[in-house]
Amino acid sequence: MTITRRLLIGALATPALLGRANAQAIRLRFAHPHPDSDSWNRASRIFAQMVNDRSQGTLNVQVFGNGVLGSDPTTIAAARGGSLDIVLTGNPYFTGLAPKLNVLDLPFLFKDRRHVTAVLDGPIGQELRGDLDGSNLHVLGFWDIGFRNLTNSRRAISAPADLRGLKIRTTPNPAHIKAFQLLGANPVPMPFTELFTALETRTVDGQENPTTLILNARFYEVQRHVSITRHAYTAGILAVGKQRWDSLTPAQRDILQSVANEVTPQQRAMNEDAEASSLAELKAKGMEAVEHPDREAFARVVTEEVRRDFASRYGTALPDAIDAAGA
Repeated sequence: MTITRRLLIGALATPALLGRANAQAIRLRFAHPHPDSDSWNRASRIFAQMVNDRSQGTLNVQVFGNGVLGSDPTTIAAARGGSLDIVLTGNPYFTGLAPKLNVLDLPFLFKDRRHVTAVLDGPIGQELRGDLDGSNLHVLGFWDIGFRNLTNSRRAISAPADLRGLKIRTTPNPAHIKAFQLLGANPVPMPFTELFTALETRTVDGQENPTTLILNARFYEVQRHVSITRHAYTAGILAVGKQRWDSLTPAQRDILQSVANEVTPQQRAMNEDAEASSLAELKAKGMEAVEHPDREAFARVVTEEVRRDFASRYGTALPDAIDAAGA
């Protein structure tokens, strides 16, 4: 066989070999609702690159942010049903599947982010993760949304009485809804993907989210007032659909979990680092800030009653354990 013929056969064989290698790659679609500038998008792309690299291309993670694959409930349902591989969205949207997760959204529960980390990365977090196993989801970790603050287009909020009559978008979480009812507001649950339009059209007067997300979602364009109430903390849940998880090899599962373990603290740090500067930027963009509202007054109205409501359904063990973790 001549050298030319050998080279020609090699050239013809190479695409076939590459085709077989590419056929072995597993595409993992990863959806989240936050904007491109948010830490969720930046961290999810780091996650994707690390998984792709460590699997040597056999796992190909593709990130779809900004809600392009659907709302929070839609993407959770898709992951559970097997038409989506990885979902990241707020803890409140999972509480219908695992009601005890609602404990994480109780108002004024966490002292600070150290307290959050002790709970989410410790035995309590592990127990709560396990509660979703029966819902066709495998939890890889808890990411950070942060401490929630109020915005609205009507007036400054310094005390509970200022909220009376305002239509405030909340998550569908029972703790969030109950808290705003107690404060005299009209809570309106809706997916995050619908929120900007609802604020722009005055379907709702306001909403509550961390300053980082208020900035990244450009809510300053349709909201005038922000109050640093820090009335609740919200975690994000990073989960793989159980159907996809079970289809992977043990080595591939180890890659996903180990990368999640590494990226999770990076994502949380991104949010923590950006918290102070995001408030300054919101003010620079024209928002009027109440930086020191009467948080104790808000806490007096909501804390005991919302906890009592949770305890009537699920007991006091979980909130008591969370309190102890922050002692």
